[in-house]
Amino acid sequence: MTKSSVDQDLIRAIAELLNKENLAEIEIEQDDLRVRVTRSYPTEAPVYAPQPMQYMAPPAAPHAPATPSTPAGSAPAAAASKSEDLASNPGTLTSPMVGTAYRSPEPGKPAFAEVGTKVSEGQTVLIIEAMKTMNQIPAHRSGTVTRILVDDAQPVEYGEPLVVIE
Repeated sequence: MTKSSVDQDLIRAIAELLNKENLAEIEIEQDDLRVRVTRSYPTEAPVYAPQPMQYMAPPAAPHAPATPSTPAGSAPAAAASKSEDLASNPGTLTSPMVGTAYRSPEPGKPAFAEVGTKVSEGQTVLIIEAMKTMNQIPAHRSGTVTRILVDDAQPVEYGEPLVVIE
């Protein structure tokens, strides 16, 4: 095989991986060869431009910080007071990244899920914006949403409890 055919085969394999894993960009460097493959999305996408993301469950967080703007008695404040229970609860979906959580696909649209909503495993329940990329956060199990622990447009930390699905 010639070097150019090997390079083309490598580029095809990388492009297939990019599509299969729903990645926006991948870069590989091998010896003196460096290949970067990117995929762009339509520019007329909605404000939140959701992009699929493969979910990997992070370890449970030991606490859920309360936000100062959260009124007393709301779900996020109540959930923060029971953070020990949330860390050990297998129904708690935690944030796989640092970013800003959004409960709906775009401003003015209905939320992905409310308390009492029945969800299926893999169904989007939130979007987290990280580095100008909108990442869909899927339910880690099927069940009923019993608590929503974040407000719309709230900053979240890695491992922070987001939603409880029982």
